[in-house]
Amino acid sequence: MAFEELGRLRAREETCQYQGSRLLFRGPKRSLCQEYIAFLGGTETYGKFVTCPFPDRLEQLIGATCVNLGWPNAGIDVLLNDRGLMRMAGAARLTVLQVPNAANMTNRFYTVHPRRNDRFLKARAPLRALYPEIDFTDFSFTRHMLATLKAHSLDRFAVLHQDLAQVWIAGMRRLIDKIEGPVILLWFSDRAPDRLCDAPEMDYEPALVSRGMLEALTGAAAGMARAPRGTQDKAELLTDQLFLRINASAARDLPDQGAHDIAAKALLPLITQHMNR
Repeated sequence: MAFEELGRLRAREETCQYQGSRLLFRGPKRSLCQEYIAFLGGTETYGKFVTCPFPDRLEQLIGATCVNLGWPNAGIDVLLNDRGLMRMAGAARLTVLQVPNAANMTNRFYTVHPRRNDRFLKARAPLRALYPEIDFTDFSFTRHMLATLKAHSLDRFAVLHQDLAQVWIAGMRRLIDKIEGPVILLWFSDRAPDRLCDAPEMDYEPALVSRGMLEALTGAAAGMARAPRGTQDKAELLTDQLFLRINASAARDLPDQGAHDIAAKALLPLITQHMNR
């Protein structure tokens, strides 16, 4: 069973589509005819395995229309290259952007799937030259590939990481500039930005994003809120034995409902400040 189907099994997710975009977003569909706040991000923004993602909770708190444009495993590439999504973000009164990781994007070393950005497609010549001993046909996902490369050589991985950082900064600046309106960043992570950002297992999101990379966006973003991810409550998962047997570990790695509520509260002051201007 596909990961997306597992999510709908657990959270009874409704999906929707907006004109001009090929992506399926978390529903119910919102009207774009009145003023709204757009929310861009990955699996966490989409709200996999929870009944009320933080965009929905904020809509309840502030009474303004909140359009959830989160896409599972989204990197900078899919956000920038979906014209409909960028058009909707550009028309929003305010945009909240969950900080994406630096692994799921095409760069001079490797390419990723244009919509499923966590899917590793091809190693380019510079990466094959940097790691001649690695058979890249063994990899289907960026996280697995990068963890393996780091385990083989920290020094060579540092070269790769430096390039990823530069591409990420350039992509984030371009994304924020393209949105045009004010953009609030959401650091949705159990790791503080100034802590080690590249654990060998790539356990922490957003993977490979450091404090220096965030500081490079100073002046571009309108502010940043921080919220811990948390994990799914095992007792809650046990209420659905079928789901638990199929893939409970996937849900445990994602923020639970409490974490989404905390994220909404963390964003509330910044959003209120900009909406009242």
